[in-house]
Amino acid sequence: MTAFEEMGVMREIARAVEDMDWSLPTDVQSEAIPMILGGGDVLMAAETGSGKTGAFCLPILQTVFETLKDLQEGKSSKMPTKHKGSSSWKMSVYDRGDAMSIDPDGLLCQSRDQQKWHGTRSNKAVVGQGKYYYEATVTDEGLCRVGWSTDKASLDLGTDKWGYGFGGTGKKSYGKQFDSYGEAFGINDTIGCYLDLQKDEIKWSKNGIDFGKAYDIPGHMRNEKFFAAVVLKNAEMSFNFGTTPFKFNPPQGFTALFKAPKDSTVESKIAGGGAATAKPAPNAPQAIIIEPSRELAEQTLTQIQKFKTHLENPVPRELLIVGGVNVKDQVDVLTKGVDIVCGTPGRLEDLISTGKLLLSACRFFVLDEADGLLSQGYGDLINRLHAQIPKVTNDGKRLQMVVCSATLHSFDVKKMAERLMYFPTWIDLKGQDSVPETVHHCVCMVDPLKDTRWKDLRQHVETDGVHSEDKIQPHGTTQETYSEAVKILKGEYTVKAIEEHNMDRALIFCRTKIDCDNMEKYLRQRGQGKFSCVCLHGDRKPQERKDNLQKFKDGKVKFLICTDVAARGIDVSGVPFVINVTLPDEKQNYIHRIGRVGRAERMGLAFSLVAAVKEKVWYHSNCTNRGRGCYNTKLTDRGGCCIWYNEPQLLSDVEEHLDITIDKVEPEMKVPINEFDGKVTYGQKRAGAGSGYKGHVETLAPAVMELAKLEKRVQTSFIDLKYKKKFCVR
Repeated sequence: MTAFEEMGVMREIARAVEDMDWSLPTDVQSEAIPMILGGGDVLMAAETGSGKTGAFCLPILQTVFETLKDLQEGKSSKMPTKHKGSSSWKMSVYDRGDAMSIDPDGLLCQSRDQQKWHGTRSNKAVVGQGKYYYEATVTDEGLCRVGWSTDKASLDLGTDKWGYGFGGTGKKSYGKQFDSYGEAFGINDTIGCYLDLQKDEIKWSKNGIDFGKAYDIPGHMRNEKFFAAVVLKNAEMSFNFGTTPFKFNPPQGFTALFKAPKDSTVESKIAGGGAATAKPAPNAPQAIIIEPSRELAEQTLTQIQKFKTHLENPVPRELLIVGGVNVKDQVDVLTKGVDIVCGTPGRLEDLISTGKLLLSACRFFVLDEADGLLSQGYGDLINRLHAQIPKVTNDGKRLQMVVCSATLHSFDVKKMAERLMYFPTWIDLKGQDSVPETVHHCVCMVDPLKDTRWKDLRQHVETDGVHSEDKIQPHGTTQETYSEAVKILKGEYTVKAIEEHNMDRALIFCRTKIDCDNMEKYLRQRGQGKFSCVCLHGDRKPQERKDNLQKFKDGKVKFLICTDVAARGIDVSGVPFVINVTLPDEKQNYIHRIGRVGRAERMGLAFSLVAAVKEKVWYHSNCTNRGRGCYNTKLTDRGGCCIWYNEPQLLSDVEEHLDITIDKVEPEMKVPINEFDGKVTYGQKRAGAGSGYKGHVETLAPAVMELAKLEKRVQTSFIDLKYKKKFCVR
């Protein structure tokens, strides 16, 4: 049995893991996999390359496969025992529509399908004589009808002659006839449902206000069994059959359904079949994984494909949903059937809002690099999607959320977790941000008042155009002139850093996509072979981005120029240098950037170019096109798309966040004389150095090898003894 099987991972997936040469689970996998398999929400922080993708992909893939297997074999999808043979009144998990979710107690019903109505009935009914009452409370916005139904009625309550409904629009319904009755109701309103089998009448109340008789029960229904019933469209209602005190007690003579006499109560004949074993719609996946970038989404999908290598009959189906790909192709795949979807927010929202991708069967909602998603402004989208996903699945299981973040100490991530997650387990293998001792990071101040070379530079980096409407003079002293000078000097300083340290492999971070394009053009102008480079950002076509990343990984180009968003989560090993042309907007991203070097105990060097004066930059927060084709150089407080960037303040924030003072270097870019100077080769291990910390994989590896040897010796000894015994008998 492998170490992964010990954690509950099925053998077929464990075999795939072995094929990938994963001998032991990483720390984050050891913590997260059992928790997710056990049904818990997990909030984890771990570095890129720590195995966190496998930490959530493995258990999700296994759960999806097991659910598909149950459906294939006609099992009831491991229905909770609370629903089986219970003596309590509750809404039936067997007699319901395919997008109707019911909690384990059977008292909360929810449907998040925005296009169709989905209904359910109670697990018991009353028949014969008596006067009965139950309450239904609207617990979320949406459309609903509640009332009474026979087992001959459709689940679409009130649309045939075997059921009666009262809807939130203030209409009563029977036989597809909708008539005004009482008044409209909505969230937090409690509807009383009355069934009088003495007088053969049905009526409703709202918050204790009796609306009077709604219907006379016709002769053909007087001997029928009457069930509590509801039908919902993107709505939620809770039910009270009398096991707890009613909010509004019924008039004297009416009995709570829970107290109905045994000789007047019958069990539903629908048990163990129906919707609980019905297959969900083909375009309703069990897992939705949201990534902040196309590259991360592709990486995650690739991991899932590797893990499912040995799964068969059935084989889980996955789909990548990202922009820049023909949407018709994605819709075609959805129509044929998908179990796991991995994608970026924009395209996912498009398909969900148009009904091409349904959330009605979603069991797992995963936010990878959640801090990145929130910083990109997708908080509202995440809230909307979460609100549309049923909180209880068709097989009675609670929705599980998995959130991965660069740090769990982000205020936004904490608030989101408190709001959306259900008592999540925190797995923080990163802790407070700190700089690994294998990373030497320095700051070079770019001061156009001291370094006046910008006045005479003929060949310089093309700037971003924010000063196109300003009157910039080579010998001017305006704030705008110095801002433009900073942009010119940063190109020179980037080249100087590369030349001073003979960099043949580096990540170069720029703040915007146009900055990346300009830097790529500039480095190529300075010498194609000497400064070979490619760009990685959202405006490049998907195939180009994929090819550029591969070129850098394969060493075909020396420099990868990228934005924070494009580089987030990309695992590129062995990079010795990082250059921050501009400090990141978020202080947490500083660690995220410079942490790209200094991995696997290899030394890394990171330079940050910090403008000593304020720099005018693009800021498209309120731009309808998110900056694409935008030339509005006015400041945001004047209706434009630019702000003044204060890098000295950003540097101060980073130093305060890390509780350190970052070394300063002069424009010559020479590393200060300290323990690093002349003692290390960046990109290689430092002799006799290192933190001394060993993860549990490294710590346990020798012991595991020794145990394997001992087990082999024991097995050999057993075979020898058995053979000798047989030989002696003969």
